[in-house]
Amino acid sequence: MFSLPSPTCWLPGLSSLEWGSGLLLNSLLQGLIGACGVSVLNNLLKVYFFVGCANDPERQLEKERLRARWTSLDTVHLTGLALILTVVGNRVASLVALEFSLRAVSTLLSLGKGSRSTERLQLYLLCQYSLGCGLTCGLSFLQEGAPHGTLNLLLGLGLAALLSTVTQRLRRHVCSLYELHSSQHYCGVCMGLLANAHGLPRLLGRILAVAFGVGDLAAVALINQDFLTASEAVRFWTPLTICYTLLVIYMQEEQRQHPHPGFQNQVQTVLVRMGGLFVLLLTVGRWLDLLGVLISLLGELWCLVGVRTLLDLCQIQDFPSQRPLASAPSQPRPSAPAQTQGRARS
Repeated sequence: MFSLPSPTCWLPGLSSLEWGSGLLLNSLLQGLIGACGVSVLNNLLKVYFFVGCANDPERQLEKERLRARWTSLDTVHLTGLALILTVVGNRVASLVALEFSLRAVSTLLSLGKGSRSTERLQLYLLCQYSLGCGLTCGLSFLQEGAPHGTLNLLLGLGLAALLSTVTQRLRRHVCSLYELHSSQHYCGVCMGLLANAHGLPRLLGRILAVAFGVGDLAAVALINQDFLTASEAVRFWTPLTICYTLLVIYMQEEQRQHPHPGFQNQVQTVLVRMGGLFVLLLTVGRWLDLLGVLISLLGELWCLVGVRTLLDLCQIQDFPSQRPLASAPSQPRPSAPAQTQGRARS
C-alpha cells in the first residue's frame, strides 16, 4: 500500500523547530531576546533623533512627527519581530548576519574617518533585523549542549526585557519632558542628554561591533556544523563568497549613484539582497532555507517600515545638528534708558 511520508521527511533540514522537542521553546526564547535587543537599539536611536530635533529650532515639524509615532505600535512591532526571528532558522539567520557584517565593514571602510555621521546612522537603522539574527545565532551557539539551556535563556530574556523596558521609558520621558527639563535644568537624565547626546552613536557603534562580532563567529560555527567533509564546506562557501562579493560591489555602486537613498531605494536594496541569497540557496541550500529567506524578507521590510521616519530624518542636510553647548544663564543686561541715565550722571 502507498503511504505518505512523515512531515520530518518533507522537511529534512528542520533544525531549529524539530517536532515534539524542547527546541521550539528555546527558539521562541531566542527570538524574544533578539527582538528585545533590537528594541533597545531602536529606543536609543529614537532618543538621539528626538534630542537632535528638539535642540534645533528648525526641526520642530520633525520633532512633532517623532513625538506622535510609536505610542501604540511598540508591542505589535516587538511581537511580530520575535515571531519572525523564531521561525527563520539558524542557517538563514547566520547568512543574513554575515551578509550585513560584510556590507557594513565595506561601507565603513569606503566612508573613511572624515565622513559625516549620517551614513553611520543609516547603518544603525538598517541593521536591526540583522542584529536580531546575530543575537539569535550567538545564543543558539553559546547554549548548544548546555545542561540548563532553557533556564539560561529565561534569565537572558528577563534581562533583555528589563533593558527594553528601561529604554522605552527613557524614550517616553524624553519625548514628553525633555524640552521642559533641559530648559529649566531640572532633570539629571535630560541634562545628561543635553550635554552628551552627541556621543550616543559612538557608544551604539561599539556595542553593535561586539554584538556582530560574536554573532558572526557563531554564524560560521553553526553553518560549518552541517558539513561532514571539507569538500562540502568548500562547495558551499565558494559560491557564497562570490555572491556576497557581488552584493557588496552592487551596494557600493548604488551608494555612489544615490548618496542619500530614499525609502523606495532602501526597499529595492532589500529585495536585491534577499533575491541574491534566494538564488544562491537554490543551488547549495535546502528547501527550508528558501522559506527562511522569504521570512527574512518579511523581517527586513518589517524593521524598515518601523524606522521610516528616522530614515527620512537622515536625508536632511546637516542632520544631526551640531553639539549643543549648555551655557550658564547670563546676567540681565541693563536697558537702554538705564544706560543713558548712567552716562548722564557721569
